[in-house]
Amino acid sequence: MTATTATTATSTTPPTALHSPVIDWFAQHARDLPWRRPEAGAWGVMVSEFMLQQTPVSRVLPVYEEWLRRWPRPADLATEPAGEAVRAWGRLGYPRRALRLHSAAAAIAERHGGEVPTDHHQLLALPGIGEYTAAAVASFAYGQRHAVLDTNVRRVFARVVSGTEYPPNATTAAERKLARMLLPEEPAVAARWAAATMELGALLCTARGPECGRCPIADLCAWRQAGSPAHEGPPRRGQTYAGTDRQVRGRLLAVLREAAGPAERAVLDRVWHDPEQRIRALNGLVGDGLAERLPDGRYRLPGTGG
Repeated sequence: MTATTATTATSTTPPTALHSPVIDWFAQHARDLPWRRPEAGAWGVMVSEFMLQQTPVSRVLPVYEEWLRRWPRPADLATEPAGEAVRAWGRLGYPRRALRLHSAAAAIAERHGGEVPTDHHQLLALPGIGEYTAAAVASFAYGQRHAVLDTNVRRVFARVVSGTEYPPNATTAAERKLARMLLPEEPAVAARWAAATMELGALLCTARGPECGRCPIADLCAWRQAGSPAHEGPPRRGQTYAGTDRQVRGRLLAVLREAAGPAERAVLDRVWHDPEQRIRALNGLVGDGLAERLPDGRYRLPGTGG
């Protein structure tokens, strides 16, 4: 669909017409997730946002619950070595998120008296926090008015407003402008809208099998009105894992997580058959701060004992 058509779809469907159906649907169908409960607090919301990046809810739940049991406040995590955060991250993938969350917790303890700041700019100033995470924490934890654009929300807006099956591969300025235009004026309602559109994308307006028959705004959807045209943009990026350096890194890191102390190089050498790729992956872990090489040639998680 052309930009002109997308603009027309926006102008003929006022944002206010979308708000109530989506928010009402959310009230009836939202999943009961621990980070949505009042007792989660801002720290629980922040932890969930770090963990949920590129990771499904089903994998996050057990790690999240154990994490909050062990470190119920940012200061609790900040007192531990960064390697313990990596260990507790388990097999969620993209373990540098654990290091970033540890750095954010340390900054919160140092700069904000151990309390997750309410101000959006202060959130953005924390290490490891980008625009999305700052907006999500400000919105979901503190009920503020911010555009929260994750993959699910971007897909909903692409279909409902722009009439395209998928959003661009990377978030654009036009998408951010559209998201701000669609925000309800009342902060509490805007926060609810942010959560509701995210849930709509996760449960109904999915990437591969949208359930338009159950969608509360199907009759207002520009993509559906256009006959659900197939994606015509650049190919969507797929993620490969088997045989990649990422897989090798994961296997090496699993050894370090499960070891009672530093791991011998010979133990690490057994996890992958290709020595060149294995060495590259191991050096990458050290370079990223996810592992440390000791003077005797053994390896450990950063800052852990032994």
